[in-house]
Amino acid sequence: MSDRAKSETDAMSSRGPAGLRVALVLGTSAGGVGRHVLSTAAGLAGAGARVLVCGPAATEDLFGFTRVGARFAEVDLADRPRPLSDAKAVRRLRTLLRDADVVHAHGLRAGALAVAACARVAPGPLRFAKGGPPLVVTLHNAVITGGRTAAVYGALERVVARGADEVLGVSPDLEERMRALGARSVGHALVPAPAPLTQPGPAVRADVRAELGVGERPLILTVARLADQKGLPALLDAAAGWGRRSPAPLVVIAGDGPLEADLRARIEAEHLPVRLLGRRPDVPALLAASDIAVVPSVWEGQPLIVQEILRAGRPLVATRVGGIPAMVGVEDAAAPGSAAGGPLLHGPESDAALLVPSGDAAALERAVSRILDDPALAVRLGAAAAQRATALPTEADAVDQLAALYLQLHAKAP
Repeated sequence: MSDRAKSETDAMSSRGPAGLRVALVLGTSAGGVGRHVLSTAAGLAGAGARVLVCGPAATEDLFGFTRVGARFAEVDLADRPRPLSDAKAVRRLRTLLRDADVVHAHGLRAGALAVAACARVAPGPLRFAKGGPPLVVTLHNAVITGGRTAAVYGALERVVARGADEVLGVSPDLEERMRALGARSVGHALVPAPAPLTQPGPAVRADVRAELGVGERPLILTVARLADQKGLPALLDAAAGWGRRSPAPLVVIAGDGPLEADLRARIEAEHLPVRLLGRRPDVPALLAASDIAVVPSVWEGQPLIVQEILRAGRPLVATRVGGIPAMVGVEDAAAPGSAAGGPLLHGPESDAALLVPSGDAAALERAVSRILDDPALAVRLGAAAAQRATALPTEADAVDQLAALYLQLHAKAP
C-alpha cells in the first residue's frame, strides 16, 4: 500500500465508515435476510458510508432500501440455479461492484455469484485469484435437503469458502463447515431483531385472546413460514397429545407458505386443536396473548422470532439446532447428549428456554406439558427470557462489527 493510500485509510478509520463505498448483495428475500440487509444499509448510510444495494427488484419493493439512504441497483439473483440468468447477473455485478471499496453478499447463492463477479478464476479446481474489491459473505441458512440439490449447494459452499475474504456464519455449525472447507477467515455474524418501540400491555393481551376465542384455555404460539424447515409436522404431532389435556390448549400458527394446504387438511382431518392465522402484522400482540411460544424448526440461524420471544418474556420451547442454543444462553452448543431424551436432560441447559431435539414430537409434547403443569416454571422461564434478551446484540452492534471489518479489509486491499 502506498503512503498516500495508507494515509487515506488511516483517516477513514478515524472517522468510521464515512465515505466508504459499500456494496450489499442479496438474492430473493421476503423475511429475515432482507430485514437484516435493510438494517445494515440504514446504519452504514447513517454513519456516512456510500451504500449500494444490489438485488432483485422485488426486494426494493418490499424493503425500500432507498428510503434509508442507500442506492439500489436491480440484479436478477434468483433463489434457484439458472445458468443463463446467473451469467447475466455476474456480468451485471462485475460492472456494479467495480468501484466498491468492499462488497458484502448475503446468502449462499448471492455469495457465489459475487465471488465470480469480484475475482478471476485461477488454474486449478475452484481456485480464485483476487481481481476486485474485498468480499465478505454472510451465510444465513444451512442446506437441509439431500440429493442433487445438496450437491449443487455443496459446490456453491466451496466456491464461497475459496473465494471470499471473510465468511460470516449465523450459527456455529455454519462457521465450522466453512473452516472445514478451507475458508481463509471465518467469523460470527450478528443478526439482531429490530428493537420494539413498545411492548403491548395487559389490554392488548385481553383483546387478542378475545379475538381468538381462547377463553381460559392455554394459548400456544408458533410464528413461522409454513415450509419444511420449520418442523411443523412435529408440532402437529405434539398438538394431538396436548388435545387430550383438559382444558385442551389452543395452538395458533402465524405465517404463510407452501405447506398451508397440507397442514390445514391434516388439522381438519384429525380435529387437532390448531388454528392457522396466516401472515400477521401484530406478532408482539400475539406474543403478549400467548402462554407459551414454540419454535419447532429443523434448523435455524439467529431467528428474529426467538429474539422477539425473549424480549416479550414468554416461556419458550425450541429445538436444539443451529444458533438457537447460543441465543438462549447455552454456551456449548455442540455438547454431547443434545440429540436424545427430553428437554436437555443430558446436556447443558438454558434458564431461558426448554430445548428439545428436532423432529422429536414426544419430547416437544413433554416440554410444553411440563410448563403447563408447573406455573412456577412458566414464571421462571419468562423472567429468564426477558433477562437473556438484555444480552442480545443490537442493530448498532451489528453495524459497528461490520464497519470495523470493512475498514480492516479495505486497509489490506491493494
